Amino acid sequence: MILQTQSISHHILPTIFTTHKPKSFKVPNFLTINQNPPPKISLKCSVSLISDPNSDTITTIQQTKPYPGEVSRTIMELSSNATLSTLTHDGWPLGIGVRFTVDADGTPILCLNVSNRHFSLDKRSTLHVQLDQCGLRTPQCTIQGSLDRPEDKMLLKKLHSVWKKKFGEEIKEDHLYVVSVDRVLQQEDFQEDGVWVTSSDYKSACPDPLRDIAEEIVTDINKNNMEDVLRFCNIYADLQLQVSEAKMVWVDRLGFDLRLYSPTNGVYEVRIPFPREVTDAKGIKSTFNGMSQVAWEVEKNYYPAEFKRVTQAKKLALAGI
Repeated sequence: MILQTQSISHHILPTIFTTHKPKSFKVPNFLTINQNPPPKISLKCSVSLISDPNSDTITTIQQTKPYPGEVSRTIMELSSNATLSTLTHDGWPLGIGVRFTVDADGTPILCLNVSNRHFSLDKRSTLHVQLDQCGLRTPQCTIQGSLDRPEDKMLLKKLHSVWKKKFGEEIKEDHLYVVSVDRVLQQEDFQEDGVWVTSSDYKSACPDPLRDIAEEIVTDINKNNMEDVLRFCNIYADLQLQVSEAKMVWVDRLGFDLRLYSPTNGVYEVRIPFPREVTDAKGIKSTFNGMSQVAWEVEKNYYPAEFKRVTQAKKLALAGI
């Protein structure tokens, strides 16, 4: 079997990945409803194509969420604090809090002064990073690798430039260290099983293009559009649950996660995919408005729900949201 990935969104919405942090994202009246529904529209989605060289059959598989390597890269891009764990000279493991940034390949760059250098000759280390998502979820990644201080002058200059761009400060080049990435453990939240990501998959992955505006979008929708969030649950998901409360947890290029509370069943998390890939602020506003309009029209029985509804949700061991 040969795996080929292709996004239908390339034929609908141009892909524009932003590599810099945009200006403040203002979202007045983020979700709007047109009381006079327009002509019926169809929803499409991003898919992966799997072709069998011994067959003419092509199977389509929808990708509804970023791969673990993408999630890890996003966590590293959005974070600046981590726990570095190494072995000391007497053989004991030691974890210390450090600041860090990453280069274009996601390699962590650390600043360590003399008092931080308690390491043994064994350079094996881990760097554990957590990302708070609107107080509802804490995805994390743990990088296993080797802690080294670069000797190449050109590389040190480059690392110094990356550090200054992130923190706006000058540092001594002999304080710069890097953690070469051997593999990464990515976890969606506390007390959840992790997924191991290879070094090559981590380095080749791209951080999510909506990462710098995701929190602001989610906060705004949870504050001003709770009716729409509940409607998303009822229209785009078919979970056979009586949902009394819902909040958006996070948004990325392929969709968004909702936290649901059912008085009789407890707390669940459900993934709602976008109709197409979204890569910028304009696209995210347009997509949410479109999905909100469709959900309202289906709720009012103007049109039937001619899209595949989500039928799976993850049960969480929480008392409420």
